[in-house]
Amino acid sequence: MDFLLYRGSEMNFRAGKAGALWYAIFFTVLLASCSSKPSNEMDKEVSTLGSAEVTAQLAEIPSAFPPNDLYNYAYVFKYRVLKVHRGNVAGTDIFVAQYNPLKPRVAVQDDVSGKVGGHVEGFHAGDIHRIALEVPVDQFWMGGIVDTYFSDKAVRYWAVWTNPGSK
Repeated sequence: MDFLLYRGSEMNFRAGKAGALWYAIFFTVLLASCSSKPSNEMDKEVSTLGSAEVTAQLAEIPSAFPPNDLYNYAYVFKYRVLKVHRGNVAGTDIFVAQYNPLKPRVAVQDDVSGKVGGHVEGFHAGDIHRIALEVPVDQFWMGGIVDTYFSDKAVRYWAVWTNPGSK
């Protein structure tokens, strides 16, 4: 690769593999720093939205997600709380309603959802999430809810913001 170097009033062309390598590294770092995803589970939203914030492991997905083509819905997941960062949660196993779980969190907010989002791309049993929560769910979502844990009368939390997490 040839690079144009300007010195005074003369222009010199120099072939330089080392120069090309430095430019490639510089632009790779620059592009990575412009990403909209947080470098870890922390961002402004997860640490400020909601009345509680936890890091929790998705315990299971007990049934298939319904398609989003007919209506919007919330799906209740069972999470095992690993750490409470702020606020209060009841117990180590909690039930969290996620709005339209088939959609990536970055694209889930719409005109009926209220403020929801995050950087989780999809939901898989065993995943760890950092979640900003509100409670109770019926104060934040009055639409359809898929809740296979309906016989358990524990509190249902509303996931406001969900990011990937770590232990």
